[in-house]
Amino acid sequence: MKLGELTDVLYRVDQGLAWITINRPERYNAFRAQTVEEMIVAFKAAWADRSVGVVCLTGAGDKAFCAGGDQKQKNETGDYGPSESGLFEIELLHKVIRDIPKPVIAAVNGVAMGGGHVLHVICDLTIASESARFGQAGPKVGSFDAGFGSAYLARIVGEKKAREIWYLCDIFDAKTAESWGLVNKVVPPDQLEAEVRLWADKILTKSPTAIRVLKHSFNADSDSIAGIGSLGFDALELFAHNPEAKEGTMAFNEKRDPDFSKFRA
Repeated sequence: MKLGELTDVLYRVDQGLAWITINRPERYNAFRAQTVEEMIVAFKAAWADRSVGVVCLTGAGDKAFCAGGDQKQKNETGDYGPSESGLFEIELLHKVIRDIPKPVIAAVNGVAMGGGHVLHVICDLTIASESARFGQAGPKVGSFDAGFGSAYLARIVGEKKAREIWYLCDIFDAKTAESWGLVNKVVPPDQLEAEVRLWADKILTKSPTAIRVLKHSFNADSDSIAGIGSLGFDALELFAHNPEAKEGTMAFNEKRDPDFSKFRA
């Protein structure tokens, strides 16, 4: 797949800043397998481009950054749809975001839920619109992220708060996220792009080698989470075909509360 073939993702470079935009606003920028694959292509293009020093990940429109995995797609086909590789490469996407030797800024312009919340957590920095909303949805739809989405989240906000985010699945606003250290800065919606530009320009004046080594140094302390995450995704793949997981997906698409009571041990 080449940059010119992307449909779910928009990619552009502007004065050293690469913008990667999830372009599925009709689905609240929820990702399917193809979307994930296209994001990987875009991040690798930014990685290879020597004119790029900073990458920004955001969502199209003003309602959503990313609502996570496309539950409608999953309900229709039982998976996240086809991809060129034949795989749902969310683990690889997480790895690429962490491994790219350039800072990645999440510009959260709306809802960041479920797998979308995990994406912003993995990014180096997060700048959020005042209208942004955050939260986990996995346990509500019979899903989970046992890797960076939980263990690394705990390093950012602390064990108790991370457990609260996952166990309760409450939605919280940008100012709350900022107070927890989950967001670096909150700005009015019409200033989000300009603020990303400001931060990127500051980074672009710095030594790229120093930034690269610092990023990998920060990551080194938490890289072991990747192994835990692989086990978690193995378990999730098995769990996805379980009646308990299917109840979560069906309830989401039928716009009702799931009934998980019969699955308690």
